[in-house]
Amino acid sequence: MAAEPRYRVDALERFAADLLHAAGMARDMAGAVARTLLDGDLLGHDTHGLALLAPYLKEIENKSMALAGEPELLSDRGASMLWEGRRLPGPWLVLRGIETLTPRARQYGSATLVIRRSHHIACLASYLLRATQEGMVMLLASSDPVVASVAPHGGTRAVFTPNPIAAGIPASETPFLVDISASIKTNGMSARLQKAGRQFDDDCLLDAQGNPSRDPAVLSANPPGTIMPLGGLGAGHKGYGLALLVEALTAGLAGHGRADPPDGWGATVFLSLYDPDAFGGSEAFLRQTDWIAQACRTNPPRPGVDAVRMPGDRGLALMREQRAQGVRLHPTIPPMLADCAGKYGVAMPDAIAQSG
Repeated sequence: MAAEPRYRVDALERFAADLLHAAGMARDMAGAVARTLLDGDLLGHDTHGLALLAPYLKEIENKSMALAGEPELLSDRGASMLWEGRRLPGPWLVLRGIETLTPRARQYGSATLVIRRSHHIACLASYLLRATQEGMVMLLASSDPVVASVAPHGGTRAVFTPNPIAAGIPASETPFLVDISASIKTNGMSARLQKAGRQFDDDCLLDAQGNPSRDPAVLSANPPGTIMPLGGLGAGHKGYGLALLVEALTAGLAGHGRADPPDGWGATVFLSLYDPDAFGGSEAFLRQTDWIAQACRTNPPRPGVDAVRMPGDRGLALMREQRAQGVRLHPTIPPMLADCAGKYGVAMPDAIAQSG
């Protein structure tokens, strides 16, 4: 059997940036978006990596994504800011936000930025290392005021997106990279399984009548079903509460969200950095996180589990392996990239020859 193809990291990043630039995106923005999407694949979040490249290009073609310019500063109180994102590329806006907040967090101890009318921001985990490498704690949350696929606990009509929230937490060995959502499943994975004619392994969805289902096709039925909040039928109040928190941090603080007229696929973003030196100190912070990491990693595993991992352990190991050996893309992604390459006249990178 032929080995599954892999691709060089630098070649994929250059290819994605060249595609976005060929579609009209400013070169610096194209590079930021390409790096962020590729990081999603490197960390194993392959529904929110280069799988998004074709949808992003479609948004550009439809003139639904801005290709140049700057965010508008709507409020600035030093430790807190609000940007009007002007539908600029989400990865570029978030990376600019991290750069802007870092010196402010050093000065004030913490600093927060909320962005309204950003375009989609891709994989939240891809941003966390940029904060933890600076010794910062980072919180990042996102909602899309236009999309609704998750019903409140006890309901049958969608109100929320999966409303992801992520945290980057420094530690001496490897940082904790927490990337979760307020729903059991994501829209991206639901769409992938539906396209493949497959179902989830357990009941994580509701049909329009509120009956449990594992078939993602219920989400596109008429009337549509919904994704269950995190916790499912028995404890979905927890995911419901998390969704409400994300809505408050994003749409609430932005003053823009579901109460406003829809204006296209995008995101409202909450980003906050915390400098441990402004609190108990970085050394004391690491003493606490290192103890927690040791207690968790040495925890006796239950049957069927090899070892207890910290959030991010698997993703960081996969990132190191793929940087060294090449990126293994989900089988649905290379054909999509090839189609984009042909459309924009950008050469598709060659796969790395695999031995054995």
